[in-house]
Amino acid sequence: MRLLVGRIGRAHGILGEATIEVRTDMPDERFAVGAHVSTDSHGDLSITSYRLHNGILLLGFEGVKDRNGAEKLRDTLMYCDVDIDQPSDYQDDYHVMQLIGCKAVLESGLEFGTVADVINLPGQDLLAIDTPNGEVLIPFVHQLVPLVDIANRCLTVIPPVVT
Repeated sequence: MRLLVGRIGRAHGILGEATIEVRTDMPDERFAVGAHVSTDSHGDLSITSYRLHNGILLLGFEGVKDRNGAEKLRDTLMYCDVDIDQPSDYQDDYHVMQLIGCKAVLESGLEFGTVADVINLPGQDLLAIDTPNGEVLIPFVHQLVPLVDIANRCLTVIPPVVT
């Protein structure tokens, strides 16, 4: 699956590096030297340098030798082909696209709704579930989502009690 992994920002310095707005949780892998990313407007880009500067990721690209070349790439979105069904190194680690569209059921087995989105927040992720009564947000923590069955596209939820 083609997934957005970053956006090229402004040029940095005079050697063709650009700042990167990272949109992946695996920047070391996606942006490793020698890796390729695809774009809609500039074809495939090969990464020639990777470094952090004051907490900001800087990348260099093959064929981009100066500041002007890096500026031409500004605001370009970068994509990678990702196998979202590849097993994770961590238990209970899911890709957003694996969760969207899953059926949400209550512990009793009654259907509650469908996962429409996963909202990434600093403290925890929230599942946005479309129900017949509107959208319900449920923190994506084991206490409220005790069972996730990706193979059957189903998860068990304990929704908040509305008083």
